[in-house]
Amino acid sequence: MGALLELAVVIPTFNERANVPVLIAKLDQALAGRRWEAIFVDDNSPDGTADAARELGRADPRVRVIQRIGRRGLSSACIEGMCATAAPMVAVIDGDLQHDETLLPKMLDRLQAEPGLDLVVGSRFVEGGGTGDWDRDRVAKSAFATRLSQRVLNVNLSDPMSGFFMVRTQVARDTVPHLSGIGFKILLDLMSASPRPLRAAEMPYVFRLRTEGESKLDHVVAMEYLIALYDRRFGKVVPVRFAMFSAIGVLGVGVHMAVLSLLFVLLGTSFLAGQIVAVAAAMTVNFFLNNALTYRDRRLRGFRPLLDGWVSFCLVCSVGAIANVGVAAFLHDARANEWAVSALIGVLIGAVWNYALSSRFVWGRY
Repeated sequence: MGALLELAVVIPTFNERANVPVLIAKLDQALAGRRWEAIFVDDNSPDGTADAARELGRADPRVRVIQRIGRRGLSSACIEGMCATAAPMVAVIDGDLQHDETLLPKMLDRLQAEPGLDLVVGSRFVEGGGTGDWDRDRVAKSAFATRLSQRVLNVNLSDPMSGFFMVRTQVARDTVPHLSGIGFKILLDLMSASPRPLRAAEMPYVFRLRTEGESKLDHVVAMEYLIALYDRRFGKVVPVRFAMFSAIGVLGVGVHMAVLSLLFVLLGTSFLAGQIVAVAAAMTVNFFLNNALTYRDRRLRGFRPLLDGWVSFCLVCSVGAIANVGVAAFLHDARANEWAVSALIGVLIGAVWNYALSSRFVWGRY
């Protein structure tokens, strides 16, 4: 009988083809003498990351691949990877080589030596750790996000934003039903969602400079972090995706009124023409904001999917507007003295209709 598997290393990837063989070589060196497997969870990268990993897997059975079609997001990729192994310990490490893989055997040793310990976190902010070449602005933003998560979610870690950690697989499996799977911060999700307080230890490492590929950090990542915090605190009351859809709908009202004022008041066009253009503008803005934020994990890419999605969104929202007016008119006729309540109920019905049908027929088709 062969030696038992000790560790699975989950590697969420998107467009990291050049880093795949380098990372496996580094893991092979760092984990020499240990029994491990690497699970690449790839969000259907157009650069062929999954193919590169499969090519390695043909010669090395320790390399496995999960290629996700129509599903995106780092946290949800980590969840799938953690649930796909039989190893008693599972680590999460980025595919961009910025995490220090030489820390993995020390993490494993500590978890094996301390039965009461649930996870070990690679930390940039304990003594001996560091953020490498980060500029002052990025350090300040990271520190702010850390303090915010510590206060809002009461997570007692110096680096709760770390994407580099090792956890007992059973602990991860027990926590998965409670996870939101939103955004980039799976560790924060694990720590705050666990049915019981998790005992964690932190070990220092220095964040490296990326050498291949492009950084995934952009303004939307910061938005997803705030979304994840909202979901953890209020998501059970109002689902985060519906809250975002509704907030963008409110912005759309502002766009509508601004365009209508410009055309009708300032330029003197007819009210009907102004309304038509304003409605089209608001729907277009709402569509692209929802595509970038609300449905980021299902984001439509390419000219044809975007065009089809925009047309479908406009049709859905047109039907929603009719439902809004119809319900409000019916309630007003029934209770004429409660016109404001009737209008608000109509708005709510229209919003729920638009959200439900958009989720299914606009962003649920790809």
